[in-house]
Amino acid sequence: MESLPKPLPPVLACLSLFIGAALLLHAGAPLASSLPGANSSLRSLSGVSVSALSFSRTHFITLSSAQVVYGRAHSYLGFDRNQYPGDNALPILRKTFAFSGYWLSPPPGDKTNTWLGKRELLRSQGFGFLVLYRGRDSSELKNQAMAKRLGMEDATAAASAAKSEGFSAGTIIFLDIEEGGRLPATYHAYLHVWFEELTRAGFRVGVYCSGIPVKEEPTVIITTADDIRSNAPSRDIIFWTYNDACPPSPGCAFPQDPPSPAAGGIPYAAVWQFAQSPRRKEFTSRCRAAYHRDGNCYAPGDSAHAWFLDVNTASTADPSGGAE
Repeated sequence: MESLPKPLPPVLACLSLFIGAALLLHAGAPLASSLPGANSSLRSLSGVSVSALSFSRTHFITLSSAQVVYGRAHSYLGFDRNQYPGDNALPILRKTFAFSGYWLSPPPGDKTNTWLGKRELLRSQGFGFLVLYRGRDSSELKNQAMAKRLGMEDATAAASAAKSEGFSAGTIIFLDIEEGGRLPATYHAYLHVWFEELTRAGFRVGVYCSGIPVKEEPTVIITTADDIRSNAPSRDIIFWTYNDACPPSPGCAFPQDPPSPAAGGIPYAAVWQFAQSPRRKEFTSRCRAAYHRDGNCYAPGDSAHAWFLDVNTASTADPSGGAE
């Protein structure tokens, strides 16, 4: 007698139907990674995941890691530098980078700001923005009263400059903090007032700070990012962290599929600066070949090596929301 095909066991039949539905759903929807600037909610909708499916103890089937990965979150490359690179550089840099740093104040060590007045030109070229304002050095904050006064002055000046440059309310302004390790109490007082006043002016608060672990004691390791976050009056602060140590940094590199900002070691970072110019030898000995022989990082299209720069990866093509 010819045997008839046996029906699939209930568990396998259910799993087959689930995966089939996932494939049909994906076939009718574009990949989130193909949508420039797509936000995380859109990406999550376009990626159907078969995760943590548990059936009865009789079958002992648990699929905790089998995934249909279609819309994995995409990251974007950007650059920043203290000096504006010049109008002619923008088309070349745009071939590699989705966003650019933009100073509202003179950068550290400078008395003038060459970025002022360039927002519309950068925007017309398709750049997003990382909007920056120089923070104080801790040596300037002599006591709590002075720290609070300077925090208010700097927040007011940053908001005024942002409005003058055409950045709308809600733009994230990153306070540039160059010091690493744990910050003194006066610096946290300065930051508290900065956060409050900038928010009151209608802008969102961000900080640019170190994500490099520092050993304070044999059993105590701290990063500046964690120190700021644990002392901040609110969790609504956007972090742009720098960690150019190799690893995790790839050095001066421009991958088509950039790493996630969290790959820099700070899981809540929205932006990760992974290469600096000039390279810091104490952190980059394992990736020195990725940098130019003069120690700087240059974009692939910069054949004349005219614009050394820092390289960043972000979860959006406009990390400050400054192109809106």
